[in-house]
Amino acid sequence: MTDTPAKPVADLSFEEALRELESIVQKLERGDVPLQESISQYERGEALRNHCDTLLKAAEAKVEKIRRGNDGQTVGTEPLDVE
Repeated sequence: MTDTPAKPVADLSFEEALRELESIVQKLERGDVPLQESISQYERGEALRNHCDTLLKAAEAKVEKIRRGNDGQTVGTEPLDVE
């Protein structure tokens, strides 16, 4: 792995953040990372997880449910109830 500076978490797309998070989890699970680096990686992973969660919640808020009238015709949309 190169020593290029990590891109700010807020600038990552969902897919980029998820890939990086998966990479961090794999490294930490192997257990061959020095303690100080493990702590840094864990903190970065937590920030990535929070970023992914925020992006998912924003995407869910944009999803709409199509409403149909008694005749089966579309009459509009409403927010999707995810609960």
